[in-house]
Amino acid sequence: MNTIKKVTWQSPSNIALIKYWGKHGNQLPNNPSISFTLEECYSETTLAIEPKTGSSNEIELRFYFDKKENLAFRLKILQFFESIHKEFSFLRDYSIVIHSMNSFPHSSGIASSASSMSALALCLCSMDDMLNKRKTPKDDFFARASHFARLGSGSACRSVYPVMASWGKNKHIKNSSDKFATDCSDWIHPIFKTFQNSILIASASEKKVSSRVGHSLMETNPFATARYKQANDNLNTLIKALMTGDLDTFGEIVETEALTLHALMMCSTPSFTLMTPNTLAMIEAIRDFRESSQIPVYFTLDAGPNIHLLYPNKFKSKVHEFIDLELKQFCENGRIIFDAVGKGPKLIK
Repeated sequence: MNTIKKVTWQSPSNIALIKYWGKHGNQLPNNPSISFTLEECYSETTLAIEPKTGSSNEIELRFYFDKKENLAFRLKILQFFESIHKEFSFLRDYSIVIHSMNSFPHSSGIASSASSMSALALCLCSMDDMLNKRKTPKDDFFARASHFARLGSGSACRSVYPVMASWGKNKHIKNSSDKFATDCSDWIHPIFKTFQNSILIASASEKKVSSRVGHSLMETNPFATARYKQANDNLNTLIKALMTGDLDTFGEIVETEALTLHALMMCSTPSFTLMTPNTLAMIEAIRDFRESSQIPVYFTLDAGPNIHLLYPNKFKSKVHEFIDLELKQFCENGRIIFDAVGKGPKLIK
């Protein structure tokens, strides 16, 4: 078969500062969230279409991850395509081949669904434009890609924007929506655009609960209502800190959000404890270092045991020394990923 069209996008992962945990309807959030977009941790996805050999109206899909055919990923993407094929008619008209890879290792504490589904959504929107011989205006293009990324993986909708993005309706963020993410890079203080993110791998084991299951457990969590109010209040406070460069308030909110996420999992039925003794040891060391050095270095976590260490670039050398001397010993096989706030997705070809 001869490929007639193909497109490649590179899209980054992100790390949430205000956590999205709990959803309703078709991938709609129960509370707004906001995240840093990363730079070095990304997925690169190529979407190619080929003429069908038969007359079947079924979606024909082959999926390759790291150059090897992956049937589990194929089934997940096939289900996603079935849900959106009315918006992308070419999914039934052509045979689809997808090649994808990640720049970061599996089970490294990076949200691979955010980077992979955002890259795929960008490819879909670009292919749709090519086949329909149109050029969607930039803002509309990324809003559309964000919408479809959300349908594949909620947090993926934030990865289509540089530096920082929010998701979920909020009266203080212009054009905010539950259906797609909003670019926040133009109103935050410049100090946050220099932030580094060092990912400290406390454990590379598969996490005990999937995000999908974790979100569903919020339906019966006794603290759900209070949590959703807290998230909205925290976001409103964080917005002011982001605008003014208030690092102390930023750090206080971000760390509270991380610990709240894990408290919610510990209070669900069934309950999960995802932090390890090494996670807790690093948290205590970070607090002690911050107090003694007066360097604004803060932690957050996703739904797993690994620490995301956040700090401005001007403190990079001192923080790296601290990591090497005190934190590396708590990382599995000394594994650390050094990343930073990034410029967003890139169209490769």
